[in-house]
Amino acid sequence: MKNNINGFSKLSKEKKIDWIAQNYFSEPEKATQLIKSYWNADTKLQQLHDDFIENTITNFYLPLGLSPNFLINGKYYTVPMVIEESSVVAAASKSAKYWSERGGFKTTVFNTEKIGQVHFIFNGDKSKLETFFTKIKAKFHEDTNGTTANMQKRGGGIVDIVLKDKTAVLENYYQLHATFQTKDSMGANFINSCLEQFAKTLKREAVHYSDFTSDEKDIEVIMSILSNYVTNCIVRVEVSCPIAELAEKNIPNPKEFAEKMVKAIRIAEVEPYRAVTHNKGIMNGIDAVVLATGNDFRAVEAGIHAYASKDGQYTSLSHAKIENDIFSYWMEIPLALGTVGGLTSLHPLVKLALEILEKPSAAELMQIVAATGLAQNFAALRSLTTTGIQEGHMKMHLGNIINPFEANTEERLIIEKHFENNTVSHSAVVTFIENLRK
Repeated sequence: MKNNINGFSKLSKEKKIDWIAQNYFSEPEKATQLIKSYWNADTKLQQLHDDFIENTITNFYLPLGLSPNFLINGKYYTVPMVIEESSVVAAASKSAKYWSERGGFKTTVFNTEKIGQVHFIFNGDKSKLETFFTKIKAKFHEDTNGTTANMQKRGGGIVDIVLKDKTAVLENYYQLHATFQTKDSMGANFINSCLEQFAKTLKREAVHYSDFTSDEKDIEVIMSILSNYVTNCIVRVEVSCPIAELAEKNIPNPKEFAEKMVKAIRIAEVEPYRAVTHNKGIMNGIDAVVLATGNDFRAVEAGIHAYASKDGQYTSLSHAKIENDIFSYWMEIPLALGTVGGLTSLHPLVKLALEILEKPSAAELMQIVAATGLAQNFAALRSLTTTGIQEGHMKMHLGNIINPFEANTEERLIIEKHFENNTVSHSAVVTFIENLRK
């Protein structure tokens, strides 16, 4: 068992590494060498990365790839994607090219409002609380004028604040439920600053409200925090074409293909076990772009999966139908994204990714991200309903299986040639390499 350590955060980076190496590795020097090999040679750039989080010792690299040929609302995009999973970028690219030849992706942003809440306990007369809230509502706006001034100049700010009675689910529980418009900023710090001021205003005004009893004046604020469930920040993405136009090399019977796709999605709509994996495929595309553009993929994941359960059962995010010989395929999801502030102005590769996307607004980025998610979903379902998911995935994964064996160029060519017409699996590749080297 390792020794506990006090004051770890106060140690220098070198001393943190030395402590880790000495306590957790049989060969401390090798561990130290590996950790330092991922440092950036540019010390200024390395310092920038060190400052992103606490207790940093090195950088953890993920590949940045590009998926071209995304035709969205008549405009072409090359989409940057950060992900470690084999075949995701290739699949998205293939779908993008496929649909670019069939009219492309059509997207609509319905709203871009975000939500925050002050959760509090009020042990008193509900009608008196409602009257009190009505009388002091303007105070919430007045007390946050300093915080909202710059956002208002950009066309954003506080949209509304309402009092919500949640006592039916938890005794004496109420909310200040606020909606915000943050324009091109994700706005988390802005929203949380406003909410914390709302809480202070609520408690201050309650103390001086003459109609409250002494018990009612003692409002207990539990917490003030934004919500990642952004049901007022929805984007729709869709593709459609005549069934006959679905035909290509691997789709010789487009009618049969379309019907099978619709059935596959219906299964994901009614079967949660399938829906989770189905939606994970959508998130492969979404998360990769969210990460590349410096946005919070954990918040996006949480909000989207909650949305998939909004009707009481976890279900498919995407849908499809055949009507009048037209195949239609669509998705509506909540997406709270930003293109200014945070990592977007700090991380050099995030800046690069946004340049590649031609400096999109937050609403435009929502559309790009949604289109990438639907493209990824289409690619996965096309494989599942035709050749099977493993054929393409494992061929893309072949390089990852070969790499630990440090194959030379000649060996790699022989291995790749062999598996052009043979099933790829880890054991099959290992056996082939061992036989090749005998």
